[in-house]
Amino acid sequence: MKEYKTMEEKTARINELYHKSKTEVGLTKEEQEEQASLRKEYIASVRRNLKDQLNSINIQNEDGTVENLGETYGREQKH
Repeated sequence: MKEYKTMEEKTARINELYHKSKTEVGLTKEEQEEQASLRKEYIASVRRNLKDQLNSINIQNEDGTVENLGETYGREQKH
């Protein structure tokens, strides 16, 4: 299986495999496994990025202090 370095390359390959799966030819067993693996990597990346974004949110309290919500609520909790 080819190694894709960037998320853009992975996304392009996921789309390519999706479109091939909708044709009469379909996907080979190896391509189905590649598609599943790439989708898992993509979803993990999206989750990681979203978690990082949410963990970096700061709010200013009424008393003027700044609170990082990730440190207060998110970083240590497992969902």
